[in-house]
Amino acid sequence: MYPSDLTDKEWDLKDYFTPKDPRGCKPKHDKRTIVNAIFYLNKGGIQWRMLPKDFPPWQTVYDCFRIWSRAGLWETILDCLNTKYRQQQGRTPMPTYSILDTQTAKSHFHGEERGFDGGKKDTRPQTSYRR
Repeated sequence: MYPSDLTDKEWDLKDYFTPKDPRGCKPKHDKRTIVNAIFYLNKGGIQWRMLPKDFPPWQTVYDCFRIWSRAGLWETILDCLNTKYRQQQGRTPMPTYSILDTQTAKSHFHGEERGFDGGKKDTRPQTSYRR
């Protein structure tokens, strides 16, 4: 058991990780263990290959993370949790307004030109003197 592991109450999200199509063989690894492995990686900031041996193989965890990320599952879960939290606070499920504040700051200062690059074309008018 790691500090990043989900509790039983937090694992109410299991419906998001169950496939919609029941066909196919039974998964070899439990989805909760894979999600716990992803949270362990995120909390510890470690590399995929450094995943402890009591989790599924790192390739399996990475593949699941990639599939779920491409499907937009993490954003869906965060939106659901945000809606539930707002309702618990007695607020509307979705914000009714938002405030955007922008600021423009100069990020690049142009310095004066230094030196001479012989490879650049000279733009001064050319005068020729003949003797």
